[in-house]
Amino acid sequence: MSAQLPLALQLREGNDLSNFRVGDNGATVAGVREVVQGGDRQAFIWGQPGQGKSHLLEGAVRLAQELGYSACLLPAEELLPLVPEVLESMEQFDLLAVDDCQCFAGHAAWEEGLFHLYNRLMAQGGRLLVTANAGPAAIDLMLPDLATRLAAGPVYRLRDLEDADLENLLMERGRARGLKVEQEVAHYIVMRSERSPAALMTLLDRLDRMALAQQRSVTIPFVKNALGW
Repeated sequence: MSAQLPLALQLREGNDLSNFRVGDNGATVAGVREVVQGGDRQAFIWGQPGQGKSHLLEGAVRLAQELGYSACLLPAEELLPLVPEVLESMEQFDLLAVDDCQCFAGHAAWEEGLFHLYNRLMAQGGRLLVTANAGPAAIDLMLPDLATRLAAGPVYRLRDLEDADLENLLMERGRARGLKVEQEVAHYIVMRSERSPAALMTLLDRLDRMALAQQRSVTIPFVKNALGW
């Protein structure tokens, strides 16, 4: 295996399936668990940036490892500066999770590498999770056979979270950091920010760092000042 591959294996702390805010995405999360546990061989998840696709895959890899399976996260954007040969022998893993697959579209060598990896993985009895910003037929792959294979299993579309779910997400992830975010503060933030989990986690990180530096509680006046609102 390439010495550079460990760069692709790192998982961000805190992202697992238990703290993924489900909202209307219950079927998607259940489908991901089915693949991890071997009920399905593959699944394709698509949605807009910031909806939590990477969180889902990191959680899936973490769950697979907890269950004793070998699993690997392959972020397409991070792999592109390397060479497609890094995909060779990856079928040795029980589960592969390819994030942002649309990044491979238009790169003939990468598409071919992923196509052959898919075939080897399926022949070995492995399992595959793939995310992208559109469905398999809409990410402009040059290889029609690759798009067909990626769509061979269940295809799920991530739905936006409701405001109440986003507020609860802020409060829950704040508690996990030891940061108390009251409901009215969470509501204030959600009403004024980009409504995506990723954007809110970025804001929460800023607030956490500033609250620690200033030894302040997270109140509405503090948020106004910290974020320039």
